[in-house]
Amino acid sequence: MDKLAGMEMFVRVVECGNFTAAANLSDVSTTMVAKQIRAIELRLGARLLHRTTRRQQLTEVGELYYKRCRRVLSEFSLAEHSAMELQSIPKGLVHIVAPVSFGCQILVPELSVYIEKHPEVNIMLTLENKIPDLADSHYELGIQVGEVNKPNIVARPLRSYRRILAASPDYIRQHGAPEHPRQLSHFSCLGISYWIHQDRWELMGPNGETFKALIKGRFMSNQGDALRIAALNGCGIVLQPESVLTEDIAHGRLVPVLPEWSYKPTPMYLIYPQDSRPSAKLRSVIEHLITHFGVE
Repeated sequence: MDKLAGMEMFVRVVECGNFTAAANLSDVSTTMVAKQIRAIELRLGARLLHRTTRRQQLTEVGELYYKRCRRVLSEFSLAEHSAMELQSIPKGLVHIVAPVSFGCQILVPELSVYIEKHPEVNIMLTLENKIPDLADSHYELGIQVGEVNKPNIVARPLRSYRRILAASPDYIRQHGAPEHPRQLSHFSCLGISYWIHQDRWELMGPNGETFKALIKGRFMSNQGDALRIAALNGCGIVLQPESVLTEDIAHGRLVPVLPEWSYKPTPMYLIYPQDSRPSAKLRSVIEHLITHFGVE
């Protein structure tokens, strides 16, 4: 027998004053009510009610049990209400993980817009370039660059992650600019240290053709923003997401290099664990990010 249901019936018997009234309110037989109360007494090893033909009275144990049952049922009701409220109103903390450059330059500004619109939702953002593992972590949402192959993960496609080449005007004045990717080996290229093949960039041309350009340089980093700053200071040609370099190019701080070529576009996804009923806070963040970064 369900203990919570038994508690509810016991409280009803006490507050109704007798088994018959409690049975009528619960739409069950008096025998069923008596059976539930007797089961509780057997489990506790104590009598809860003194029953006579005219009235019933709580025993000392019954009085204590009644008070505790009221408290438990009240907490249960509050928990149920809070859970349902959480499903309907965006509220609470959302843990998100995203790549460093995309997270800093692109995601953070959009999340700032989101939290302005949803004052009861808080965001905890972790930035790291390794592929997120939502199954073995506390993250509820992730941005993944590259294909998603894990089970029980929903992957919503976002706009492809496109990387372009750029350098500072001073660097171009001093060293010139390549006219084809094969010439990149004669320039200082800012390397991405966590890539498996640090000595090559696989670029895609205007007609979809690809070219694996060999590169070399004297500066590399695992942080895109560090590479961007190095390029601004004339250290060489940088390969970073178009969205990260757009503002610098627009203000003339960087100049596009091989503008018809870009790194082979990489698919990007918003990922989260499968859940038949995601919370309102999670649904609202997902909808916001898909609206702004989703495939058109």
